[in-house]
Amino acid sequence: MHRKIAISCWVLRNKQVDGIGYFTISTISRIIKNNPDVHFQILCDKNFTESYFDFKNASKHPIFPALRHPVLYILYMEFILPLFLRKHKPDLLLSPDGFLSLLSSCKQIPVIHDINFEHNPQDLNLKNRLYYLFFFKRFARKAERIATVSSYSKKDIATFYNIAPQKIDIVYSSFNGNFYPLDQASIAEIRNKYSNGKPYFFFVGSMHPRKNIKRLIEAFNIFKQQTGADCKLLLAGSILWDKSDLEQVYKTSQYKDDIIFAGRVSDKELPKILGAALALSFVPIFEGFGVPIVEAMQSGVPVICSNVTSMPEVAGNAALLVDPFDIENIAAAMKTIYEDKSVSKKLIELGHIQKEKFSWDNTAALLWESVTKAL
Repeated sequence: MHRKIAISCWVLRNKQVDGIGYFTISTISRIIKNNPDVHFQILCDKNFTESYFDFKNASKHPIFPALRHPVLYILYMEFILPLFLRKHKPDLLLSPDGFLSLLSSCKQIPVIHDINFEHNPQDLNLKNRLYYLFFFKRFARKAERIATVSSYSKKDIATFYNIAPQKIDIVYSSFNGNFYPLDQASIAEIRNKYSNGKPYFFFVGSMHPRKNIKRLIEAFNIFKQQTGADCKLLLAGSILWDKSDLEQVYKTSQYKDDIIFAGRVSDKELPKILGAALALSFVPIFEGFGVPIVEAMQSGVPVICSNVTSMPEVAGNAALLVDPFDIENIAAAMKTIYEDKSVSKKLIELGHIQKEKFSWDNTAALLWESVTKAL
């Protein structure tokens, strides 16, 4: 008899795919393709029409609402989902966004990417905060096994939730899209389009408090003051929280004309904008993995990143590591990149080696290994 694996793809209810969405598409499509003798039940919302999982051995089951709200999370994960699992009797439920059903007796594996909400609960609105803080420790204890994206997150989950480390599998994430080094003519063209022809430090990500944009701008102010460099700071991503702090630091910057908010950029434009950067300046206070670090390495762009949580593990020796709470330290790294071309050259060479550790084929194989251990 064929094995049946149910996969919760509710995270793909958003048409604008984010980090966990990319992880889901990239790993699950490979797992389905590589295991033709297993039947995969894709649990999605009724608006899900994409063809990511259109294989003969996969069927779509629209059981979720297309809406986001913690009350709906509870309703569907604890009432609708258990009914589906009882009726269809899969051997296991795999949840790439970490949400499980506490009331189902089916074996379940969540991918818990990180538990930033335990360390910085203030970053979430009250409803989501209460949901995450109440349920995720219970999900972790309910799980047959847990997958996560870095050694740091494995240790963090094991310690915080008192879970045996041998129950947690590391399935390193990877980069999204077609990133590649640009030639000089392309770099000049992109800089003309986005930064008035000037070199720029680049940040990409949702502008969430944990991404530390406020200190990045303060560090850029110091860098400009110390060097007088004709450089810009280009920030790409949606602003996802009360922006008063960010507005304040931007408006009071004497270099605000050199700070560019590009908003969310398309998947087609991002590799060009990153590839034309002087460096990636990625200094969050917390990351479960840190995908832009690997994207920059793939693009042949030097990396400045934080020396906390998972980022030193992902960057290896191929980045300038900085204290994300120390704006002088961040500014000094910017100055080094700007003034010393040999440092940039060396970081690019080391990044070319480091990035080989991360691929979606590898992630999918590790995630499937985790599933087979649980069966």
